[in-house]
Amino acid sequence: MSDSKVPTDSAGTPEDAPPDSRINHAAAIEYWNDVPATSAAMLAIMGDYPWYTRIDLRGSKAFISKVRRLIPGCSTDGKLETGVDCGAGVGRVTEGCLSHVCEVVDAVEPVEKLARVIEETKLKAGGGVGDIYVLGIESWAPEKKYDLIWAQFCVGHVTDVQLVEYFIRCREALTETGFLAIKENISTEPHGRDMYDDEDSSVTRTDKKFRALFEEAKLTVIASELQLGYPKKFNLLPVRFYALRPKS
Repeated sequence: MSDSKVPTDSAGTPEDAPPDSRINHAAAIEYWNDVPATSAAMLAIMGDYPWYTRIDLRGSKAFISKVRRLIPGCSTDGKLETGVDCGAGVGRVTEGCLSHVCEVVDAVEPVEKLARVIEETKLKAGGGVGDIYVLGIESWAPEKKYDLIWAQFCVGHVTDVQLVEYFIRCREALTETGFLAIKENISTEPHGRDMYDDEDSSVTRTDKKFRALFEEAKLTVIASELQLGYPKKFNLLPVRFYALRPKS
């Protein structure tokens, strides 16, 4: 009988295990707790590109507008009534995009010091932000119906199983004309695999993996496109939008 051992990483996980099995929620929270609670710090993690947020927010607003026109019965003028920003951070997307398209935006953010920034903003005082849930998306159970559920740069912190469960909860929390929007980096691993990042304990998934998980959660992709406008010289990972509705 061989006494050879399977190679493992520092956490004891086999090196050939699925990337999402290496996710450690506590390590991810610790990483984000070490990041200053400012929008500038959030962007610095992406390379300190001062132009990034302008392109990002403009692209998101345009995508939401397109999707609203694709859903029968969805209003295309004025604001939607209810939205929620999942993985809201300090509220950069809440304030710069979602508050422009929704009357009230709830926030889901697991790092308490980041959620506190949203709580203390003028946007909150003015009524633009509703309930704030200091939870990870793997633990968040919607308590109301939403016209728009937005998740950006956060689903990489949960396992595939947790992500499907999150999608199912979101599916059941949509209004009749509501939709779930995912905006995420896409893996460029040469063999078509998901990529694990041990710095923040996250996974970057392939487009194929995302679509398989949507299918498992009984969600239909009604629109999908790449975020355009990032200068190619920076060699950033591609960022893709998905708009999702319950399967009929």
